[in-house]
Amino acid sequence: MGVGKGTFAREYAVHSGIFNIDTDDLIESAHNMHIKTIFKKKGEPYFRKLEQECANWIENSIDHTIISCGGGFYKVQNIKQLGTVVWLDASFEWIYDRLKNAPNAKKKIAKRPLFKREYEAKKLYKVRKKEYSKVADIVLDMEKGDSKDIVKQLNKKLRMLKSSQKPLETL
Repeated sequence: MGVGKGTFAREYAVHSGIFNIDTDDLIESAHNMHIKTIFKKKGEPYFRKLEQECANWIENSIDHTIISCGGGFYKVQNIKQLGTVVWLDASFEWIYDRLKNAPNAKKKIAKRPLFKREYEAKKLYKVRKKEYSKVADIVLDMEKGDSKDIVKQLNKKLRMLKSSQKPLETL
């Protein structure tokens, strides 16, 4: 929804040396259509079906990869099987200001079909915030520092998560 998932995923990929894929890019490529066009021509339920197909493909085909996904991806049934779920959290105001003040602000807002009206976007934000809090393994506060600080924050939380998990043979 504009928090910077794709931007951060690319930054983290450079830092970690791990490949990054974007589910929206995969869907656009597979269907030769922009997300905005898919929403317009086929509707949101159809797009969510494509996201689930994409999640299924990732689960069966991809390993050790950073996956940047659309804001509604929390709805896919197998999200927890895909790996560690990292939620990039920020206030609605921070996200909206980020989009409005971007050098290509019109383009950034126009490519988000669910962000057309501020009131509706805020309502959607509240729903998604609640849902992401249920599925996230790690929460990163995007308002606390620049991208390098957030990368450090993620590395620290990943180490903490890894050290808290018991090896399979001890279960």
